[in-house]
This record gives sequence, C-alpha cells and structure tokens, in this order.
Amino acid sequence: MTLVLALVMLALMLPWGAAAATRRLAVLLPPREACAALTGAAVLLAGGTVAALVGLFHVPFLASLEQMPLPRMAAEWPAAVPVAAAAGTVLVLQTVLVVRRWFEHRSLLAHAWASLGDAVPDGDLLVVPGPDPQAFALPGRRGRSGRVVVTTGMLRALGPAEREVLLGHERAHLAGRHHLLSATAYLAAAVHPALRTLRPALDFHLERWADEAAASSVGDRRLAATAIARAALVGASAERAGKSRGPLLSVSSGPVPQRVEALLQPVPVRPPARRAQAAVAGLVTVVTVAALLGLVLAYGLHEYVEFAAEAVRGR
Repeated sequence: MTLVLALVMLALMLPWGAAAATRRLAVLLPPREACAALTGAAVLLAGGTVAALVGLFHVPFLASLEQMPLPRMAAEWPAAVPVAAAAGTVLVLQTVLVVRRWFEHRSLLAHAWASLGDAVPDGDLLVVPGPDPQAFALPGRRGRSGRVVVTTGMLRALGPAEREVLLGHERAHLAGRHHLLSATAYLAAAVHPALRTLRPALDFHLERWADEAAASSVGDRRLAATAIARAALVGASAERAGKSRGPLLSVSSGPVPQRVEALLQPVPVRPPARRAQAAVAGLVTVVTVAALLGLVLAYGLHEYVEFAAEAVRGR
C-alpha cells in the first residue's frame, strides 16, 4: 500500500511540472497552437488528477467486491480508510468548486445579456450608449448569436482605422469561440491548484490570437499595435473600477505591453523544427505520464485489492 500511495502522490505532483512545461512551450508557439496546447494540457491533467483520487476513494468498495471485510482491510492497510475518506472529501470539494464556477460563468453571461436590454444590433455589432470606454466579445446564449459590444465612449476614443482593429479583435474572439477555451481552463483550475497558472497564460495567448487576426484583417501590424494600446489604455479605468468581464474576453485583457511588442514584430511562425520537436516531446511526455498515471493507478488499486483479498483468504 505504501508503494501505491507513493505513486498516487507522484500523480498528484506531476501537474506542477506539466503546467510549467506547457507554459514554456506556449511561448514558443504561434498563438493559436499555444491556446490548443494550454487547453489540452488543462483537460488531461485535470482528468488524471480526478482518476487518481477516484481510485483511492474506491479502495474500501473494491475490497468489499472481493469479499474482504472492512475491519480486515483496515487491519491489513491502516491508512486505507483515512486515505479513501480524504480522497472522497477532495472529490466533493472539487465537484462543488467546478459547479460553482460553472454557475458563476453562466450567471455572468446572463447578466451581460440582460444589461443590454432591448438594444438592437447592427449585424454582430452592438453599440451601447455610455461614457465608459468598454469593448468585449459577448458569446451567444439561448439561440442568440454572439455580439461584439462596444460603448460610444470607446468609439469616441478611437479613430476610424483603430475602430476596425478593435472590431476585428473582438470578432476573432467570437469566431474562434475563445470563451469556451477560457471557461475550460477556468473549470479545470478547480481540480488541481497547479492548473490555476494555465488560465492567465491561456487568456494572454487568446488575446494574442485575436490581435494577430485583427492585424491580418487591416493589413497593418503597426496600426493594430497602436489601436490595441490605445483601446487598452482608455479601457483600463473600467478594469480598475472593478468592471472586469471575467470569462468574457475584452480588448484590455492580458499584459498589453507584451502584446503590443509582439505586434511590432514580424508575423509569428513556428520555431525551428528541432527545437519545436524537443519542446513538444517533453510536454507530451510529462502530460501523458501525469494523465495516464492516474488511470493506471485506478486499475492497479483494483488488482492490488484483489491480490490482498486472495492472500487473506488463503491464510
């Protein structure tokens, strides 16, 4: 049992290394591929963590299936019942956190739609009267398609060309369904604390993805950089006033200086093949080991309990 517990602890610790490796790899990739790597790692690592905890929680149940009395199992493995109880408690907490975050996300989306009232959109664009300079991508809800929401305060702060960059940026969020990727990382972070570090990285690369799409739509990277910087600057007051959109993506999200600097550079390309292959191989190895270790442990615990039950019956 000591070996099994050691393997479980390893499965629960590996996400720290895997999350760090994923963030380092994302820096080497273009924004779209970086977002795919970060989201995929979050899902796999969360799944591996849950599998390891479920395996621990089922130890007493597995013993009962093998007709091994609970007192005998407790005598053979003194730590089995406390560990199973701890794993069950963690699973309950994880479930509560995931459900809570899901409802928070849905509530924020519903509140955003309700705040628009009966405003009539012009295609996918909805201009809202108001002095606060805000712009964000509002995902679709209940049969209504997504909208790009911009206040008149934001439009007045930008020139005509800069407005095109702003709209292209927010439309890229809608077209790429970026809110789903952000929500996935948001929910996965409730499963393991190491995964909390993936969401800020993902949000940054989602903004970079939208920045690149906007720059491509206007055909001028310097104009895009200027527009993003100006929109983020004028929108910073709303962020500081506590009006952050959370899972709803805004042009002022993420480290803006790094985004502007990236737009002033040439179009991002994939890193040299050898370097990229080494980085991807390292990430795939760490994430795969972390995810599969949890699944293997769930099966291994069953085999371990069966072996112990046979040994007890043979005495």
